[in-house]
Amino acid sequence: MQQAIVGFHLDDEGYFVADLACGHTQHVRHDPPWQNRPWVLTEQGRKEKLGVMLECKKCDQNTIYFVYESDEL
Repeated sequence: MQQAIVGFHLDDEGYFVADLACGHTQHVRHDPPWQNRPWVLTEQGRKEKLGVMLECKKCDQNTIYFVYESDEL
């Protein structure tokens, strides 16, 4: 499920995490060559990504759970 980025914070290891509108979070690491996100390293880069939609896997998992749960009723 697509959710907007509403903010960022650092985790305990110093990696940036996107705060999503749904209340979930998602790491947005810059770790070349696997993940190339140089924008996350600057405040301006992060500000430019506010409002951008990310796929929230936790919301997708909750949706699947609720569909499964309702099928059993």
